[in-house]
Amino acid sequence: MPTAAAAPEFADLFLEFGLLLLGLGILARVAHVLSISPVPLYLIAGLFFGEGGLVGVPASDNFISTIAELGVVLLLLLLGLEYSATELVETARKQSRAGIADILLNATPGVLLALILGWGWIGALALGGITYISSSGIVSQVLRDQRWRRNPETKPVVSVLVIEDLVMAPYLPILSVVLTGASVVSGLITVGTALLVVGIVIVIALKGSVRWHRLLSPRDPVGLLLIVFGSAIAAAGLAGLVDFSPAVAAFLVGLLLTGEVAEVARRRLDPLRDVLAAVFFAYFGLVVDPGDLPGVLLPAALLAIVTIATKFLTGWIAAKSVQSTVIGSLRAGALLSARGEFSVVIAGIVAVSLVLPPAFQAFVAAYVLITASAGPLLARFAEPIGWWWEQRPPRRRRTLKG
Repeated sequence: MPTAAAAPEFADLFLEFGLLLLGLGILARVAHVLSISPVPLYLIAGLFFGEGGLVGVPASDNFISTIAELGVVLLLLLLGLEYSATELVETARKQSRAGIADILLNATPGVLLALILGWGWIGALALGGITYISSSGIVSQVLRDQRWRRNPETKPVVSVLVIEDLVMAPYLPILSVVLTGASVVSGLITVGTALLVVGIVIVIALKGSVRWHRLLSPRDPVGLLLIVFGSAIAAAGLAGLVDFSPAVAAFLVGLLLTGEVAEVARRRLDPLRDVLAAVFFAYFGLVVDPGDLPGVLLPAALLAIVTIATKFLTGWIAAKSVQSTVIGSLRAGALLSARGEFSVVIAGIVAVSLVLPPAFQAFVAAYVLITASAGPLLARFAEPIGWWWEQRPPRRRRTLKG
């Protein structure tokens, strides 16, 4: 039981956290009315209220950062619940061409700009991952808001997202090893462990999903909720102890569940995921000093323009696999153009290491803010632009008189 002396501390904590949730709820409502993603509004709120912002309310680091980390775990757990291992393997096989193009087209601009800005090869590795990975959370929301789930290009887009998440499985441990300065042998062990864990989980999901599901019952949604959520958090904690990505560990737990069990768990965890993810994005804004933004705004905007264009090219390649129209290709590019949770996760790993300067954090905040805002807006205009393009009159060909 809390002592009387500790009561004021809890009161301040509850008041601060309650006001944070209240503010985020209002922003989510505003975003819903405007039919945009709430992620940019969460980031702006964090910048406004954080240290160095206009208000300057100090964050309760331990408590809010823990809630923010739980938000990442839930984001990836729910993403894993969306797919079965069979779909994952089949998807990776069919969309391998789009997946390779995605890496080359979108990681390269980040790598080059980091080297130009003098952040070295470590900064290049980090920024390349940030520009490569799209936001699964924003894509899911745009699909829901625009009612595009049944469109033919949606499945290839989701396939690209799954490949990106699989790439993150070895990438995050590699980045962590590089940032901590571990030895080559230690790094190889960490990365090898990550790949081995991913492979084992996929094999178990492919071969032993029926046995796994016997432990769970969709008729007991409360027990199912506690077991799935507890398993994801425990797996994330265990992953952190062995230098594996907690977020990817949660994704693999979700991958083990399919069918009715996954559907019930997803339905129960969706509201909680939205709450904790909102705290995660706001917390990232809280720890970024807005005073660092003006110096990085121009290069971040230029990089955003370039990488939005490369994501549209990736979307065109992915949509081409289902013989999509111009409208479908534009929709695919708009969906993939937003960066969000994983880009912020990478920036958070960099921030803890203190290897790169604070300007890197501000740069990522500006970049995510621009792309997370542009993605949903581009999605709203994709269909009108595509319709205009397809309805435009054909050019008259000049005839040559012999």
